[in-house]
Amino acid sequence: MNFFSMLLNDPVVMYSVGGLIILLGICAFYVYYFITHVIDDK
Repeated sequence: MNFFSMLLNDPVVMYSVGGLIILLGICAFYVYYFITHVIDDK
């Protein structure tokens, strides 16, 4: 449990998780954007 508490209290891990969340959000937006434009293009 000491390892997990160290990970949860480490600022480098927090910034990395935050960066990954932002990156995945951007990727999800572009997937949604391209899929909707491909469907609407007739």
